[in-house]
Parts: sequence; C-alpha cells; structure tokens
Amino acid sequence: MAENIYLFVPNIIGYVRILLALLSFWLMPHSPVGAITCYGISTLLDSVDGHAARLLDQCTRLGAMMDMLTDRCSTFCLMFTLCIFYPSYAFIFQVSAALDIASHWLHLHSVTLQGAGSHKQIDQGGNSILRYYYSNKAILFLMCVGNELFYMSLYVLYFTEGWMVPVVGGDLSLRPILWACLPVAVAKSGVNVVHLVSAARTLVAIDHVERARGGGGCEGKGEGWRLWSVCQ
Repeated sequence: MAENIYLFVPNIIGYVRILLALLSFWLMPHSPVGAITCYGISTLLDSVDGHAARLLDQCTRLGAMMDMLTDRCSTFCLMFTLCIFYPSYAFIFQVSAALDIASHWLHLHSVTLQGAGSHKQIDQGGNSILRYYYSNKAILFLMCVGNELFYMSLYVLYFTEGWMVPVVGGDLSLRPILWACLPVAVAKSGVNVVHLVSAARTLVAIDHVERARGGGGCEGKGEGWRLWSVCQ
C-alpha cells in the first residue's frame, strides 16, 4: 500500500502555514497584532518543516514546492498591503515582489530540468553565490528572517510608532529594527537577481544542447523536456 504523502508531518506543517498565512491576510487591513502574529508564526514554521522532513525521512517534492510557494505568496500579499499603506513606495514594493516570484520560479524550473530534487540543491558547476547561500544554513536563515522582519516592521509602523520588542536588558523600538534589516532586504533582492540571471543562463545552456540534438523549438523533446513529461 502506497504511503499517504499528503499526511506526512512536514506537509501537515505546511498546511498549517497556509492557514495561518490566509488568516493573516484577512486580518492585515485592520488587526495588526493578530495579523503579524499569524504571519510571524507561519514564517517561523518554515524552518520547522524542513527539519521534520529530514528527521522523519519525509522529504517530498510536494512539500518542497508547497514550502516555496507559501513563502512567495505570503511575502507577495504582505507587499500588496504595503502598496496600499505606502502608495508613494508602491513601485518599489511591486518590483521587489515581482523579482522575488519571477526569480524563484525560473530558478526552480531550471534546477528541475537538471534533475535536482529541490531548488536548494546547487551542484558544483552552479553559481557559487547561490551554492554558498543555500549551503550555509545560518546565512540562509538570517537573510530570510531579516528580509521578513523589514517588511513586517514597515507594516506594524503604519499603525503605530509605539510597538516595542522585548530584548535582553529592556525593550527595543521597531524603527531601529527596520533600519537594521534594510540592508538584509536589499541583499535578498540582490540574491533574487542572481537567481534570475543564473537560471536564465542555465535554461539557455539547456536550449543549446537540445537544439544541437535536434530537439529544440516549440515541439522540442530534449532531455529536459523528457524529464518534465514523465512527471505529467
């Protein structure tokens, strides 16, 4: 009897993340405390499902895809809200959200055509920046958390300047956190540019190989597309 992958523990955590994200979207226009709490828990669970998958030997393509899509859609919806709250900066938020989604989608597509089991698997011939980014768990965690904290701080500061975050030795205002995380958010966008350029180069290389074998064009059936067709 086949395993029920839908009920794997990491995937159940993924469902919880989606529900929390949806609830935060509903609360965002009028309930900052509830919205940021749900959004924050959903974001933190991103680091839990991966550990659960490796610990329980329940790594799946469904889980990896759901994990990435939840991240991208959550950030996009928060950006959408920020466009409403800060219309003067809407273009920046739009470009940032579009770059985030486009770069990760293209990157995922390129590594899938190469046969990788996850978008975080960068082989030795891949981009050195991305290889270091995904192999160094501390850097990956700090970059993702810092990026989310920047946009979450912007969201909360729309409602009040008075929010204080408990830290060792006292409380810290959100505004210093906002400015401290700004370079991280900018660096994260820089990594997205690297994702986009690297993935485009990979796809062009695949195109060259397939066209050389006579499998290019709209009706091409080269190695990459055979991998895709098997999954259908």
